[in-house]
Amino acid sequence: MTLQQRDKRALMLLGGAVVLIGIYYFATSPSSSSTKIVAPVESVPQAEQRIAQLRRAAAALPGKERALKQVQGELALREKGLIQGGTAAEAQAQLLQVVRRVAKSEQPPLDLRQAEFGPPKSFGDAYGEVTVSVTTTCLIEQLVSFMADLTAQPELVATEDLRIGAAQPKQKTMPVRLTVSAIVPKRLAPVRKALF
Repeated sequence: MTLQQRDKRALMLLGGAVVLIGIYYFATSPSSSSTKIVAPVESVPQAEQRIAQLRRAAAALPGKERALKQVQGELALREKGLIQGGTAAEAQAQLLQVVRRVAKSEQPPLDLRQAEFGPPKSFGDAYGEVTVSVTTTCLIEQLVSFMADLTAQPELVATEDLRIGAAQPKQKTMPVRLTVSAIVPKRLAPVRKALF
């Protein structure tokens, strides 16, 4: 196979083009030794400001630690009144015991006839709440005294709902349905499931 004149010229032009492209590539490509990324140099005043900020933060740390310990102590003191229990049912039983203890301490003692437990629910983001409803028949003075003594207990209990029926005029008594709630740890409250 012989090359024709036209093919020889095309090969010579192709060779020259390859040489020119190679020269252009090596002339314009950045060499690894010539291009370096240089980190910005911090000036002396900037470094001194940064050190001053770090010193202020370090000086404030013991005060913040003392404040944290104080807040943790106050929280532990306040949470001392939480009704504890392994389950929500145990916490409700303890709440019923508190209500019965207060009812027995009244003069004359209140006769609690019926107790009904409500479902446990969340109380904010950090706690749960359990409830118990009790019914009795008593004088208005007994009811007021019972509610005052109930809120004076070391446990975190409060009256949630109060329903008073028609009074009996001869005996001056009235039927009462009282719902008492107590704060419990969050682990005893049901977890709300997202709908979506």
